[in-house]
Amino acid sequence: MNAPQTPDRSLIPEATRAARVQKVVSKNGIEAWLVEDYAVPLVAMEFALDGGSSQDGAGKMGATAMLAGLMDEGAGELDAAAFHNAMDDKAIEISFSSDSDTFHGRLKTMTRHVEAAFGLLKLAINAPRFDTDAIERTRAQMLASLRAEANDPDAMAAKAWREAAFPDHPYGRPARGTQESVSAIMREDLVILHRALMQRTGLKIAVVGAIDRDSLALLMDDVFSGLPESTTLGVVPDVILTGLGTRKIIDVDVPQATIRFGLPGIGLHDPDHIPGMVLNHILGGGVFSARLFKEVREKRGLAYSVHSQLVTYRHTATFVGGTSTKNERAAESLCVIEDEIAKLAADGPSVDELDKAQKYLIGSYDLRFDTSTKIAGQLVRLQIENLPVTYLDERNSYVAGVTLADTHRVAQRLFTGKQMLVAVAGRPVGM
Repeated sequence: MNAPQTPDRSLIPEATRAARVQKVVSKNGIEAWLVEDYAVPLVAMEFALDGGSSQDGAGKMGATAMLAGLMDEGAGELDAAAFHNAMDDKAIEISFSSDSDTFHGRLKTMTRHVEAAFGLLKLAINAPRFDTDAIERTRAQMLASLRAEANDPDAMAAKAWREAAFPDHPYGRPARGTQESVSAIMREDLVILHRALMQRTGLKIAVVGAIDRDSLALLMDDVFSGLPESTTLGVVPDVILTGLGTRKIIDVDVPQATIRFGLPGIGLHDPDHIPGMVLNHILGGGVFSARLFKEVREKRGLAYSVHSQLVTYRHTATFVGGTSTKNERAAESLCVIEDEIAKLAADGPSVDELDKAQKYLIGSYDLRFDTSTKIAGQLVRLQIENLPVTYLDERNSYVAGVTLADTHRVAQRLFTGKQMLVAVAGRPVGM
């Protein structure tokens, strides 16, 4: 990450977050980032493992999502009901989820129950049961959700855009699978996937709350040291978004057209990433001052909401956005969006737009740290993204150091000479 250029120190709060983070290494080499906080007798933990839905086989899409749904559905000697009762009796929260590249686990417990909570987590990670009734219950829930999505224009547009953007790549596949792939997932598939994902290589842990480093080290060894150190994950190649200039129309008999659009983005460790984040906030960052909100909603009443964002994956980066509007005004809406992007590329933002974006992005950063769970999540995110703990204090300096020249340069880099990949679900007129 490049150093900020002449940051406005008046915009930057006192740097205190990084100093509170301790790096704890257990006897068996398990590492965690710890923030001790005894204001409330509570402990929150988040951890992440390499491998997400990108590890699903072509015919087994949705397997990682199903695995996440099953990890707390019975473990060791406890079936699903007994496991849930053990959590409920002590108000312990344990959950699992996955994204494209990562498998996540979360725990929250009162300090007096920390040993019981970590004991249940150890069972869930090391000895999930994958009982037949739990598998079929989870499968039924996933299939019901997929049936609902089959008639959801937003889900249909997103699917079409993703498939066009990343054909023949795991990122182009539906993370929660299809009716056919979810129906085809067998218990043995889950056992094999669990064995591949549950490994110490790439393990990231963050803990926040009323626990000291020595106690945490012992608990980490108990929970994680039994996992293998090597990994059997499949290789996921880097990929660049394709299909630029293409418009995919999914015919759906609904009064509104749902639009997804996008371009290649900027990687997390690219020097232009922070200027790109500021630029996107100005364009379509989900606030009332964003250009797309003003032009699409306020001035023309074309849509209730419109947004854009920079999205980074481990193997690619994208600029994406979307809106929904009446079919007869879909072409106009997309034209307005493209015009605003072209104007931003040609002229860059104004001084006032840059000032408002910086103040918002700096001021709102504190909201990512207002609970123990959020803090743990942010610390794990830094580890996943290979950013130093000092980024907690430096991030706002980077935002404050962005100049108009930076945003104009990045706008030209992102938008000049490129036609967006667009997917529309509905019956848009004139497209």
